[in-house]
Amino acid sequence: MVAITPDSPVASVFGRSPKRKLVEEGLGIRTVGELLRHFPRRYVETKELSEVGRPEVGQLLSVVGEVASSAVKPFHRGRKQQFRTEVRIRTNGPTFSLSFFSPYAGQAHKYADEMSPGSRGLFTGKAKLFNGTWQLEQPHQLMFGRNEDGDEDEDDPRLSKLLPVYPVTGRLYVWDLIKVIRFALDVVTEVPDLFSPELRERYDVLDVMTALRLVHGPDDYAQAGAGQRRFRFEEALVLQLVLARRRAAQRALGAQARLGGGGLLREFDQRLPFELTAGQREIGAVLMRELAQAHPMNRLLQGEVGSGKTVVALRAMLHVVDSGGQAVLLAPTEVLAQQHHRSITSMLGDLGQGGMLGGAADGTSVVLLTGSMSKPAKDQALAAMASGEAGLVIGTHALLEQSVAFADLGLVVVDEQHRFGVKQRAALTDKAGSPPHVLVMTATPIPRTVAMTVFGDLETSVLTELPAGRAPIQTNVVPLAEQPQWIARVWERVREEVGKGHQVYVVCPRISGDTQEDGESDQLDVDEDGEVTTRKVPLAAVEDLHEELAAGALQGLRVGMLHGRLPPEEKDRTMRSFAAGQVDVLVSTTVIEVGVDVHNATTMVLLDADRFGVSQLHQLRGRVGRGGLPGLCLLVSRAETGTPARDRLEAVAATTDGFELSRVDLEQRREGDVLGANQSGFKSSLITLRVLRDEKTIVRAREAADELLAEDAELSTWPGLAHAVLEVEASQHSEFVDKS
Repeated sequence: MVAITPDSPVASVFGRSPKRKLVEEGLGIRTVGELLRHFPRRYVETKELSEVGRPEVGQLLSVVGEVASSAVKPFHRGRKQQFRTEVRIRTNGPTFSLSFFSPYAGQAHKYADEMSPGSRGLFTGKAKLFNGTWQLEQPHQLMFGRNEDGDEDEDDPRLSKLLPVYPVTGRLYVWDLIKVIRFALDVVTEVPDLFSPELRERYDVLDVMTALRLVHGPDDYAQAGAGQRRFRFEEALVLQLVLARRRAAQRALGAQARLGGGGLLREFDQRLPFELTAGQREIGAVLMRELAQAHPMNRLLQGEVGSGKTVVALRAMLHVVDSGGQAVLLAPTEVLAQQHHRSITSMLGDLGQGGMLGGAADGTSVVLLTGSMSKPAKDQALAAMASGEAGLVIGTHALLEQSVAFADLGLVVVDEQHRFGVKQRAALTDKAGSPPHVLVMTATPIPRTVAMTVFGDLETSVLTELPAGRAPIQTNVVPLAEQPQWIARVWERVREEVGKGHQVYVVCPRISGDTQEDGESDQLDVDEDGEVTTRKVPLAAVEDLHEELAAGALQGLRVGMLHGRLPPEEKDRTMRSFAAGQVDVLVSTTVIEVGVDVHNATTMVLLDADRFGVSQLHQLRGRVGRGGLPGLCLLVSRAETGTPARDRLEAVAATTDGFELSRVDLEQRREGDVLGANQSGFKSSLITLRVLRDEKTIVRAREAADELLAEDAELSTWPGLAHAVLEVEASQHSEFVDKS
């Protein structure tokens, strides 16, 4: 018999089972080793009914339930008589109905006998609400105390153990994996252990085979936890070793030290019309020290909306210009880039008119580059950047084009960094002759940012205090699912604010009603007979709502419109009009999410607010209350109480702490791809780790990585670890690590 090892094809433990193809194609598992590393996502206690909250329609559920009733009912499909076994199961939550269809009476009665009242099992299916009753569609079951033939088996080990629930796909079920993984654990040999006996003792972790058996077949949660701790620490340690080696390699590359010494920053500080906060001064000093080092700065600046991050970044940029270099600010939208250009040139005054008539002697030139600029304007900006005439450059994705060149790029500042992929940032930093210093900024850390921070790839600074003049913002959820009439009060409230001389934003998730993509939401209704039905409700659209409000609820007010399809000059004209107080209500998409600063705007109405993420809601809310006047944010939504979407809105309404909201965001959306370019939540490169849950493990692993590399930088003492690190470094993900 051929020995089965982790490198053996998965077919060696599946044999001729048709389930093998589902595992290979549906889950991407090709080897026995990959199968053994396909860990349970949770466990169910076979002696306890599952705790089930309010299900979501379409959600795939796996629950332990007790059969309350089962009955066989004949029906006709065409001319043929068929049979339906109707089963109702109880959980610690809703009761579910399940229907099993059979062409023969004998098979239908066999289902009914197997699922007799009082029996328990694991039931899987998609949640559906019909006539006020929850159902599990396309159900499958694994009954406890029964053998594979469906006969009673009092010795069934599942009756006294935790049952692992695995991620599955298509027609592959949890019990298919339970069976084959148990077999694989019994026959596999030569499973390599990344930890030598000395390392297992040093870090108090189990050997690999013991840990695998406990993860896949624990008697209790303590055993499952012991196995999980081993693999979480292993994954954290390998990633920390990769990151630590990359940081060392980056430092070895070197960068040009930017020592300052000119008069531009000093003159700017003397002219500031306000006092810097203690946090701004402290972080500014840190940045100056790091810019003066001969290795690249790689720092994340986190701060609440309106905390003054831009001033901190501008002072760092001026320090680099004082050193003879150039600094660039990359913004995600033209609206934000133009806003930055206006505010920075305004703050600098004649200091931003270097080389021009009337410009200050110590001044520099500030250049804007966006995709919509005319060719002559672009050419002029490109020439100023390439010659070094432009000390400060502000722009959008246009800065990433191949034609863009710098004389001496010393600092790259990325605003709202989560709006850019790693490759995009790298395309800009690669334009420097030597590795530039990098400062990335965000108001609300999105999941990937938090992950990168915890893993130590970026040094972090946090601005916690708000400058003088920032007013509190009250946030309320307007629940149209329960109180549809409240929308009229929303528009009355808008009128009241305008009546006080203030301005209002109204934000919609779509531009127009003819936008088909993701253009409707489900609305549950109950008819006179108590039957629950679902109907489609169109999402709010800027063009439609602008026309409707101007002719209806807000008639007589000056209602403007802003969205991404408008010509750039019209967008700029609209924003200037709003900033000048010539527009009372601005109906917009999320184009106003970042950087827009209108002090007289006090109220924001977010329609279909459940369609926005936590970070986005917090960013949008930050557009009001910026001029010392109290702010109001109304989150209008049809999401029902108890649903994740409604919970997300309630969390935003409960706090204005962006860092607390980032944790909510991370819990809901996961970490993103820590080692890759992907920033969406559900394709995480993390397997067993979760950033919030395992922070202590990650910190411990970082300390261990520093310790091991100090003892042996090549890790030759621990060949298992060295091989795992090299595999990650050679993978497709690793090319992004040193560009993050």
